[in-house]
Amino acid sequence: MKKKLTVLTGAGISAESGLKTFRDSDGLWEEYNVMDVASIDGWRRNPGLVIEFYNQRRRQLAEVQPNKAHTILAELEEHFDVNIVTQNVDDLHERAGSTKVLHLHGELTKVRSVRNEALVMDIGYESIAMGQTGEDGAQLRPNIVWFGEAVPLIIDAERLVRDADIFAVVGSSLVVYPAAGLAAVARPDARAFLIDPNDVGMSLPRNFVMIKEAATTGVEKMKKALLE
Repeated sequence: MKKKLTVLTGAGISAESGLKTFRDSDGLWEEYNVMDVASIDGWRRNPGLVIEFYNQRRRQLAEVQPNKAHTILAELEEHFDVNIVTQNVDDLHERAGSTKVLHLHGELTKVRSVRNEALVMDIGYESIAMGQTGEDGAQLRPNIVWFGEAVPLIIDAERLVRDADIFAVVGSSLVVYPAAGLAAVARPDARAFLIDPNDVGMSLPRNFVMIKEAATTGVEKMKKALLE
């Protein structure tokens, strides 16, 4: 039976594909204030701005490709039972070939009704507009978990981390909760890796192997260590 490998990925893995993150420049994301475009209060203040912001993000996503870190994580499915838990809203893990991906913060390529969060539509890289509604007649909004909203999949993510024989964190600063708390959930006897060129926002248990490199080179080193 394959060992269980759970990988928490953050913005750092997608940044190497050319997607900017809001941590790049003092709370600005593509020159927008994060709280204007990535919070429930921002949506209530100016939904039109938020819709256009995510339309731009979808257009940008259509132009980039998965990088080597994404593809190596997908290739590891040959050797391990791999679950990806990602803080990212892009679809680069799926496009690289990963088959089990849990999106903690939602998915950019999907929208949902403001009235019924279970009414989700896959729109790919298309745009939506103010006045565009779902089957229930309610306005469609990005299927994103914003600041100020609950993270419903965190319970599933905790289970995947607890069950893992091997746990890795790739490209996450471990400062955004509740996702950052997943590092503390890993079993003490699990092999554990943290791959990031920067210092992270919390102290980690002793069983973590630190690989202070970008995701593309760091994931390759982790793969070599796991397969030796």
